[in-house]
Amino acid sequence: MGIHGLSKVIGDYAPSAVKENEIKNFFGRKVAIDASMCIYQFLIAVRQDGNVLTNAEGETTSHLMGLFYRTIRMVENGIKPVYVFDGKPPDMKSGELSKRKEKREEAEKALQKAEEAGEQENVEKYSKRLVKVTREHNEECKQLLKLMGIPYVNAPCEAEAQCAALVKAGKVYAVGTEDMDALTFGSTVLLRHLTFSEARKMPIKEFYLDRVLREMNLSQEEFIDLCILLGCDYCDSIRGIGPKRAYDLIKQHKNIEDILKHLDTKKYNVPEEWPYEQARKLFKAPDVMDAEKIELKWTEPDEKALIQYMVEEKGFNEDRIRNGAKKLSKSRGTSTQGRLDNFFKVTSVTSTKRKSEEGKGSTKKKAKTGGGFKRPK
Repeated sequence: MGIHGLSKVIGDYAPSAVKENEIKNFFGRKVAIDASMCIYQFLIAVRQDGNVLTNAEGETTSHLMGLFYRTIRMVENGIKPVYVFDGKPPDMKSGELSKRKEKREEAEKALQKAEEAGEQENVEKYSKRLVKVTREHNEECKQLLKLMGIPYVNAPCEAEAQCAALVKAGKVYAVGTEDMDALTFGSTVLLRHLTFSEARKMPIKEFYLDRVLREMNLSQEEFIDLCILLGCDYCDSIRGIGPKRAYDLIKQHKNIEDILKHLDTKKYNVPEEWPYEQARKLFKAPDVMDAEKIELKWTEPDEKALIQYMVEEKGFNEDRIRNGAKKLSKSRGTSTQGRLDNFFKVTSVTSTKRKSEEGKGSTKKKAKTGGGFKRPK
């Protein structure tokens, strides 16, 4: 889930913190990608006749197809992706996981009814709600990434937290995920829609944490408390407090403790034993590997092993896999070129309009006085 309604709150109160961009403009960037989120997307989006793709043996292959082609698309555009896989979820997330389990059980019942009634549209809808990323999906994707020459990291706990740690350590430029809590964990840049299909024509959305904090006039600690009030995976929100009210309360009282001291408990029902302090600790000091010690290496794809795995074992078309491997090899050479802003730091920028006006003023002044420096011929 991430943070409930955070993207809208940022759009309302810090619009300049959000920028839409094309994938080609991230040439030379290293990006840490939430692997589980991607795999989940592929299992839902890469389908045929409303069902997940399978090979001749009936094994699901949607996740492999999505990962293979979307990764190639990124690499062709000069992006160097690193995938981060979830570890063991924190104990505090058990409540959220229980809710998801209940929703799955409800979807299973609804799916059965839709199938009995022959309601194909609802069958497809409820089938998607039953999609779950398994350990087998993860392991198959890791194997594919290894053969493609793309690095991956096994996070000890939450993938978004590990991705954010990589950003803060300067190992990567941004986190690629649909979950907004990467910002809550402190990632300076978040990219949404990065792994979407090219056919969807969705621009990539960039969120800049420093601009969020500046425009909303919040410290990182206040921002974390706002995210907890909005609703996160670790604890329930306060019923009756919506996004606008949550923002106003943080602006007024600065932290949850002072909010609770002044809150009208008759109007707003605070959950019993509300573990907001533990949630805050998880956002401020999550369980992550030391990002400084993580070495990221992008290598040449192993075409022979890719054919063995994707064609002979998983039933993919050989020509397409060979073609994909060649694209990876070709793109790897161009993506090693750096971005100019990695070598030069811009200290000041003068707008074209202002420069033009200053130029006109200078010309008029020279015409009147007859002065000014003349370039020697």
